[in-house]
Amino acid sequence: MWTFEKKAWQSGFKAVAGIDEVGRGPLAGPVVSAAVILPQKFTVDGITDSKKLTAKKRELLFDAIYNHAVDVGIGIVEKEVIDKINILQAARLSMLHAFQQLKKIPDHLLIDGIYPIDASVSQETIKKGDQKSISIAAASIIAKVTRDRIMVNYALDYPEYGFDQHKGYGTKKHRDAIKKIGVCDIHRRSFKGVKEYIEDA
Repeated sequence: MWTFEKKAWQSGFKAVAGIDEVGRGPLAGPVVSAAVILPQKFTVDGITDSKKLTAKKRELLFDAIYNHAVDVGIGIVEKEVIDKINILQAARLSMLHAFQQLKKIPDHLLIDGIYPIDASVSQETIKKGDQKSISIAAASIIAKVTRDRIMVNYALDYPEYGFDQHKGYGTKKHRDAIKKIGVCDIHRRSFKGVKEYIEDA
């Protein structure tokens, strides 16, 4: 998990940030990204792709990453922007925002996926990077926990949808709620599974 970081350090880069996003697929809520700069002597165990971890383990690692990281940045792009510019561009924008929130400016970025961000800094995109780079995996945990907490808070405003359980993803319960109640303010109106119920209304 340190291969890409070690290669960057050996190339002369000093501050290497991993960047990942979560929330491309849901029918509701924002897309969230995190940028994480880890120290070279980082001893927290268990960091891996957030999807492979339990919610409890993610919460524990979230705190450990914040306590030991050199810096952490969060980027949040709301559903209004997602509907306006599409989810791919919104995801890239959230990554850029996460990078911009770092107080320490990194000189190299490790980005999950295949798309770079619009920043004039050295970048490396890595397919399935959250399974190959510890910095990206750490970013995936920060982004996932941050977004999950946002959706749990939305569940207080819209309890009938069950956002605290499915976090906005298109589960049967969620789709059934949309069919029965209609859409709410945080639904992505450009998404299939949402827009047909607006048109039917």
